[in-house]
Amino acid sequence: MDIKSAADLKVKLFADGADLEGMLKMYAKPWIKGFTTNPTLMRKVGISDYAAFAKQVVAAIPDRPISFEVFSDEFSEMERQAQEIARWGTNVYVKIPVTNTRGESTRDLCRRLASNGLKLNVTALLTLEQVCTIASALAGGPPACISVFAGRAADAGVDPLPLMRSALDILAQYPNIELIWASPRELFNIVQAHSIGCHIITVTNDILAKLDLIGKDLTEYSLDTVKMFHRDAVASGFAL
Repeated sequence: MDIKSAADLKVKLFADGADLEGMLKMYAKPWIKGFTTNPTLMRKVGISDYAAFAKQVVAAIPDRPISFEVFSDEFSEMERQAQEIARWGTNVYVKIPVTNTRGESTRDLCRRLASNGLKLNVTALLTLEQVCTIASALAGGPPACISVFAGRAADAGVDPLPLMRSALDILAQYPNIELIWASPRELFNIVQAHSIGCHIITVTNDILAKLDLIGKDLTEYSLDTVKMFHRDAVASGFAL
């Protein structure tokens, strides 16, 4: 492995979350290149005023890309929400789901929004057919991202590496579009994204907290593990 520390990573690290305090901690780290959020993460931390939260985040983090997602299921309302979200800051990317809940593609909506100059992050993709469809809609427009949920593919028993490599091959002809490795499940996914030349990986803070382990000597790590087991057994007062 050619990675001895986080500084060796070529893939851009985006912090994924909706806790402002946690986002600001990540903002203080120069190797965090952007941020992503979604309605599920916001609900988990109890956010009730979407716009107020988002504007607070943009005011605190004005100079790195941040994605905020529309939440309507109807294309006309998605479009209105997207235009509103885009006005929150020049660093804002509008997240558009690849389909609505009826499985209807947002391709035409993405094409209209991109032609109007909105920076988009099209999300929840899991197939190469979806990548081709959305890439063609975003072609030649402003900077955009396509988020392929590699972690969810792995959850379904599918090796995400061939999927992500093929997505990169497709996007090679679209210089305005970057590929996001979304929903990683472990730190090694960052190494995988780096190894295939993925542009971005979006990672939750609990995984980012393990970054210092990259390059750690495994014999030393083994000893640390033994010490942990011993320390916890002693602290628990176990006896046989």
